[in-house]
Amino acid sequence: MFLGIDVGTSGVKAVVLDEAGAVAGQGVAALTVQRPHPLWSEQDPESWWMATTAAVQAIDPALRRSVRGVGVAGQMHGATLLDESDRPLRPAILWNDGRSDAECTELEAAVPALRDIAGNIAMPGFTAPKLLWVRNHEPDVFDRVRTVLLPKDYVRLKMTGDKASDLSDSAGTLWLDVAKRAWSAELLSACGLDESAMPRLFEGTEATGTLRPEVAELWGMPAVPVVAGGGDNAAGAAGVGVVKDGDALLSLGTSGVIFVATDTFRPNPARAVHAFCHCLPDMWHQMSVHLSAASCIDWVARLTGAAGPADLFARAETSGPGTGAEIFLPYLSGERTPHNDAHVRGAFLGLDNDTDAGRLSQAVLEGVAFALADGLDALRDAGTQVDRLSVIGGGARSGYWGRIIASAFEVPLVYLQGGEVGPALGAARLAQIAVDGGTPEQVCAQPPIARQIDPEATLVERLAPRKAAFRDAYPRITPKKGQ
Repeated sequence: MFLGIDVGTSGVKAVVLDEAGAVAGQGVAALTVQRPHPLWSEQDPESWWMATTAAVQAIDPALRRSVRGVGVAGQMHGATLLDESDRPLRPAILWNDGRSDAECTELEAAVPALRDIAGNIAMPGFTAPKLLWVRNHEPDVFDRVRTVLLPKDYVRLKMTGDKASDLSDSAGTLWLDVAKRAWSAELLSACGLDESAMPRLFEGTEATGTLRPEVAELWGMPAVPVVAGGGDNAAGAAGVGVVKDGDALLSLGTSGVIFVATDTFRPNPARAVHAFCHCLPDMWHQMSVHLSAASCIDWVARLTGAAGPADLFARAETSGPGTGAEIFLPYLSGERTPHNDAHVRGAFLGLDNDTDAGRLSQAVLEGVAFALADGLDALRDAGTQVDRLSVIGGGARSGYWGRIIASAFEVPLVYLQGGEVGPALGAARLAQIAVDGGTPEQVCAQPPIARQIDPEATLVERLAPRKAAFRDAYPRITPKKGQ
């Protein structure tokens, strides 16, 4: 048995895989996000640890006693600042926090070679600009920083006592030389840091330590190896067999991601495409990243009084695709690919007297699909060919949404058995490689296909003018500089 833990934004998920690689049990514990000021998004690191313990303890005790290794995945980019006693100095600043826009400009000016080294444009979501913001606005806190960890690696510290990270998650800090898979002294120095503040780096399939005896007792399992794991997207990719050059997936979680595995480092920062290390040795990946995806579903469900996502999907299906005048811009937390705009915000356009909850719901499903299609086009501009996409994440439960997305992309979507489990599945598989050996192709094989959704010619035609209107709308909702 192998335990995979995913420290997400809205909750922690823990799954146990049996020896055949099937999900034998799982547990979930919710998390909340604090937004004390506009553009801010924070969480208390201790809440991750409490939720992790609750998620693990929700799994059947008999399964926990049989666990032979643990893998950890999690939300990327979060700045967890620790003092000399490894205590958090402030709430962690999360991936969807937009306060450090000015610091991005500062960082790129300080290191003209940043995009060549890090493979990415500086964005407020990344970790490095957050540290510059703390240095500029909370100098008393910055002066006490001794260690900076990513969210899952703070949980690892609590689990094992080790300060360690994997390369896929660390590539999202803007402190990594992504081609060399090592910390960059130049990028760290630009933020007033050095390598002593960083965790040790491991490939995702390497063990970083052993579960502390007191944690093993608390969780009801042996003191087993804990594996480096991966950032949520890379781990999710490993879980569904996206391990070879050209393999691709669509993750429909809180955020939306199109992920393509590559066997070389292929950056394209000009279109805000991310290029990171994979959680597998000698592999990299490209991503288009959208800050709001399934989070828009939860938002409009609350807004319209829907009982939940399933109720919202049913309302939208009753309305039907492409039937209303409404256009939704899903930029509730800003956007990354392709706009790199932390300040843009979501909008409904085209509302009229006939607008109802069903048409609003339908517009949201389409708007997220169109934003994701923009990201796919940015990947194609980078020379990446995507012939089909494996779908993972909570949004994978809706076949109706899949029809809209496939037709907006004009690409088939493949739904895999267990795909909704997401990064926790990949984290467990990485633990299996570390403990039992085997290649990623053997252990991280693609799960059986549950269904495939192909683009529908009539729906492609119906959505095309709405997608064009969506793209025309972005410049109209973006404040002009100086306003």
